[in-house]
Amino acid sequence: MTQAQLEALLQRLTDQLAAALAAEPLDLRVGHRVGTELVAAHIASAEGLGRTVEVVQLRLVRDLGLVADDVEDRLARLLAAVATGYARALRDRTLDEQESIRRAAMTARAQAERALRASEARFRHQATHDPLTGLPNRTLFTERLTAAINSPGRGAERVGVCFLDLDRFKVVNDSHGHRTGDALLVIVADRLRRALDGYLVARLGGDEFVILVEHTGGTDDMVAVAEAALAAVREPAVVDGHELTVSASVGIVERQVAGASPGDLMRAADSTLHWAKAAGGVRWALYDADRDRQELARHALSAAIPAALERGEFYLDYQPLASLHDGRVVGVEALVRWRHPELGVLRPDSFIGLAEETGLIVPLGGWVLAEACRQAESWSTAGGAAPYVSVNLAVRQVDRPGLVQEVHGLLRHTGLPPERLQLEITESTMMSTAAEPVRALRVLADLGVRIAIDDFGTGYCNLAYLRDLPVTELKVAGEFVAGLRAPETRADERILASLVSLAHALDLTVTAEGVETAGQAERLRAIGCDAGQGWHFGRPEPAERILERIR
Repeated sequence: MTQAQLEALLQRLTDQLAAALAAEPLDLRVGHRVGTELVAAHIASAEGLGRTVEVVQLRLVRDLGLVADDVEDRLARLLAAVATGYARALRDRTLDEQESIRRAAMTARAQAERALRASEARFRHQATHDPLTGLPNRTLFTERLTAAINSPGRGAERVGVCFLDLDRFKVVNDSHGHRTGDALLVIVADRLRRALDGYLVARLGGDEFVILVEHTGGTDDMVAVAEAALAAVREPAVVDGHELTVSASVGIVERQVAGASPGDLMRAADSTLHWAKAAGGVRWALYDADRDRQELARHALSAAIPAALERGEFYLDYQPLASLHDGRVVGVEALVRWRHPELGVLRPDSFIGLAEETGLIVPLGGWVLAEACRQAESWSTAGGAAPYVSVNLAVRQVDRPGLVQEVHGLLRHTGLPPERLQLEITESTMMSTAAEPVRALRVLADLGVRIAIDDFGTGYCNLAYLRDLPVTELKVAGEFVAGLRAPETRADERILASLVSLAHALDLTVTAEGVETAGQAERLRAIGCDAGQGWHFGRPEPAERILERIR
């Protein structure tokens, strides 16, 4: 209020009190109204009421000139009414303000709760959905899968999972960039969402998607889901002006809820997806428990190789390579064995493939080479012409830098003459080997190390490329030798005769593998083959027996 407005208010209230004081009968309601208006005008302090009573009591009767006998009594009653009205108005205003505060607090609390719920929902969505595609992520998928398996009363029902991965998606990223790759993932996600409406489709990360079927009637239902997903993915998509065609592979797992667990289902689905990938992709594969057990056993065997090397569980047997001219042992092939503490003695075909897949063939092959050189050197003390030792090299060993230094160091350390070491490399490995490894083999050949091509005839079967390779010997595959067991069979004999003749023209020696009978040995001798290897000449045996045979 301005000063003028305040004075006008007080003048009006004073006039009302003066009128009430002079009126008959005395109307105390006027006092109540005056007190109420003072509070309404925010003259609501205790000092304000006290000053009002003081001024009215001292000035009003005197200024009006009232002399009646009861004027003091009337004034006291009127002032009491003012005080009462003032107090009631102040109380009511306080209650109203408290109610307003309470309502405001309730409103604020409600708004805060709504904001909190919205925030929680937003955070929950962010935590359970993929930011790129908007699909549920691994967290939400795992929750739904767990609920589907653990819900009460569902033990007899069946549940299924399809694990989908795009084929060669890395090519898209490498060729067109990650921005285009991300756009393609968004398109694929939308197609899967629409094609599989009613099922939970989630993105696990990268180009991996997973589909949950909570109620299945068997594998046929899951196959239908997988085929629908594959069909949705393989439609061409235009991204940033590029028409892209992408395919996918799907691993399918379907089983009864009872006894299942989310972890086992996902692991099985992942394994099955890899089966589909290994078969060439663009297909689905169905989970096979027997195959899975075999692969788990293979994985466990592979994982045990490093520790087995440290514990000395591997050892070597040697199979003789005999001259077909005089029968003497000209060489031996080192064959690794694994004395497994639980599975017994394992042959190479049980673990060499695993070692090659995982790269463990490098340390294992290095041990075989070192052990073979060490034992072969000791045979030189037996008197007579000591045989060479032949050691197989895997692709990773041939391609590994430092092969020359490794072999040269072993020969120097063991004292084995270079000409008494033969390195066997398969025909396919030799043909796929890059220029640098071939140069390394040539250096070794120049040192005097023998280089042999193992299983010759099972790969390219072409002698022309041998002119440029540092090869000293061919080991003809046993498939050709097996045909010599039948006297009437002449095709394999003619093939072998041609191979021997061409090899000799290139100054190469020829060893026939898989010789099991005297008849085979005789026919090989007749066509000019240099040496033979097989059970007819001796089975693989320990180094001590080889030493006895040499003596």
